[in-house]
Amino acid sequence: MAKHEGKGGDKGSGNGSGNGPTGLRALLRVPPGRGPVALKAYTPASTPGGPPDKAAALAGEPASRERLVDLQTRLFAQSTAGDPRCVLLVLQGMDTSGKGGTLKHVTAGMNPSGVRVKAFKAPTEEEREHPFLWRVRRALPGPGEIGVFDRSHYEDVLIARVRDLVPRDVWTGRYDVINNFEQSLADDGVSVVKIFLHISYEKQRERLLARLDDPDKHWKFDSGDIEERALWPAYQRAYEAALERCSTDAAPWYVVPADHKWYRNWAVRTLLLEHLELIDPKYPVADFDVERSRARLLAT
Repeated sequence: MAKHEGKGGDKGSGNGSGNGPTGLRALLRVPPGRGPVALKAYTPASTPGGPPDKAAALAGEPASRERLVDLQTRLFAQSTAGDPRCVLLVLQGMDTSGKGGTLKHVTAGMNPSGVRVKAFKAPTEEEREHPFLWRVRRALPGPGEIGVFDRSHYEDVLIARVRDLVPRDVWTGRYDVINNFEQSLADDGVSVVKIFLHISYEKQRERLLARLDDPDKHWKFDSGDIEERALWPAYQRAYEAALERCSTDAAPWYVVPADHKWYRNWAVRTLLLEHLELIDPKYPVADFDVERSRARLLAT
């Protein structure tokens, strides 16, 4: 079982409620202000709070997905009446942790008009000419939307730190910038759901080998993946720092064990569900005379 502190009693729900987090949010949340985070204390193959096995997870998926799609539809609908609220789902993790697979699973069946997906790659020349949050602000979800970031602004305190892409004093200053940015999002009605997909060193090797062994998956493989794997300890330290420094009441981090794909998908879907249920979106009330419109339509 992975270590997951903060099962109750923490102030703040992480997106607007004055009550402590409950459900899976409480179990997987990195409690703000608790000090150093040690990823070795979290077991990537564990399934905290989840169904007993894969079969049970799959059996419960249709009802869960139906509820998720319903809430997404309501969220999008209420924005037409001026409600500014939206959701930003941030997915971070080492290569093969399943960011793309999770994205496809969670958004399946949703109204594409209400979903905005952005995969952050290496910055372009234009993006390098601006502050690091410039490209992130341009990709934020609008009212009623669910935005999904496959990687995010956290790359600027992860790979930028590990690869020495910027001086130390630059990336260390970005933690506070990120916290202020995410607080401003929460203040504007954005529910920020940040998820670290925690995969083991052994499972990553297994998944990379699977890509090499299957010609249909060669397109997924990059020789640079091996170079990045050699930097595993440095990346773990970088993630620990990000989890510690940037898990706040406004935008907490959640550590999702990702060795089991079925649990990973279940957990991310459940976390998104819980945050949408906190918003409790409603269909807007008609601002016109329904019966008069019905009579006019029947007369045509």
